[in-house]
Amino acid sequence: MNKQVTSRYSKLRSLLPRSLRMRLLAFLLAAIVLAGAVQGALAYRGALGEADALFDYHMQQTALALRSGLPVDAQGLGPGLDPEDENHEFIVQVWTNEGLRIFESAVGADLPQIAVLGFANVQARGGTYRVFSLQTRAQVIQVAQNMAVRQGMARSLALRTLAPLAFMAPLLVVAVWWGVSRSLAPVERVRRQLAERQADDLSPVSDAQLPDEVQPLVSELNLLFERVQRAFEIQQHFVADAAHELRSPLAALRLQLQGLQRASDDAARAAAAERLSSGIDRATRLVEQLLALARQEAAATPTEPVDLRAVAQLALADVAAAAQARGTDAGLLDSDAATVPGNAEALRMLVRNLLDNAIKYTPPGGQVDVQVRAEASGHAVRLTVEDSGPGIAPEHRDRALQRFVRVGSDSAATGSGLGLAIVQAIAQRHGAAVELGASERLGGLRVAVVFAPETIAPGA
Repeated sequence: MNKQVTSRYSKLRSLLPRSLRMRLLAFLLAAIVLAGAVQGALAYRGALGEADALFDYHMQQTALALRSGLPVDAQGLGPGLDPEDENHEFIVQVWTNEGLRIFESAVGADLPQIAVLGFANVQARGGTYRVFSLQTRAQVIQVAQNMAVRQGMARSLALRTLAPLAFMAPLLVVAVWWGVSRSLAPVERVRRQLAERQADDLSPVSDAQLPDEVQPLVSELNLLFERVQRAFEIQQHFVADAAHELRSPLAALRLQLQGLQRASDDAARAAAAERLSSGIDRATRLVEQLLALARQEAAATPTEPVDLRAVAQLALADVAAAAQARGTDAGLLDSDAATVPGNAEALRMLVRNLLDNAIKYTPPGGQVDVQVRAEASGHAVRLTVEDSGPGIAPEHRDRALQRFVRVGSDSAATGSGLGLAIVQAIAQRHGAAVELGASERLGGLRVAVVFAPETIAPGA
């Protein structure tokens, strides 16, 4: 049953014109025709009511005028009583009290005698007649009229009422066409702007003088252009960054390969192979970080609720092997249960990058702590990662968040300078701020990611 209804609805929609202008014209003209039909019906009903009242009054006065005596012939009753005319207005019949008809104004009128005095509707001669009966001492006077006369008069009055509307209909069509065309002119202007621009032109479309119904559509289109432009810029940055940063690792890999090929003994060959393996690992890590940064910068704003403390525990599990290899004590301090809107995998990557940096720059046997706190004032959530490493000087902290910047003082630690840049990109996606400072408890770097109150999920 539902399929049949859907099929019929689809067929009905297919019959509608696809042009918005033609649809508006069709609906407006249909509304005009419907309004004319309603006006005609109301005019007919009003005219019929007035005709009933007027003719009932005349029928009553005619019957009262005949109480004094009968006319000499039918013509004495006035115009419209021609016995040869079946459509004459009034028919008069006079009956005795014994039920004997002694007069009729129209030959063969054959209207039944009605015992009920006053007005009544009767079926006679193939139609409906309105009859008024009046009784005197010796007789009953009946005055009747065919209802078709009244209905014809009402139709005539209704048609005369609709005549001006029929005359104005062509003018209304022209006016509606002009008004719709003028209203859709801004839409046509937007269409021309889009048709004339080049494929790489993502500038906003002008929404000046657009109707309120169309302006949201153009606003969303401009937002789409902005997102596409941002995606293009991210792509261009990724290509430029990859070309810049991969040049040195690839050149180093080539030199290390040549060193492996020129090795004269097994020891030299093993050392060259180890250097080559380390170079491949660094290049792989660089490519992974470049791809991660590009994904985070191009991703949409997340909205699902995420347990930040659970995310921190998962990130600690990810870096447990690296921390154990360096003898670093990495753990989660006493933390609050806090929920923020975001993407769980992205936030896990954020915490993991902070832990990777902290473990990398902390001397062997050091300490790295993670903590999640829900601040009482403003209900903000603060994620902090502290280490016992050398930290970052205050004058270099702003630069540390930029891509391909390495400001660590440990020369043994190597990297691409993308760890904190990825953290910054993920934090911006989640409406959070990244703050770098000194750890008063451990003496190294303290990184805090602060989620503002407006970004916290309800019920956190």
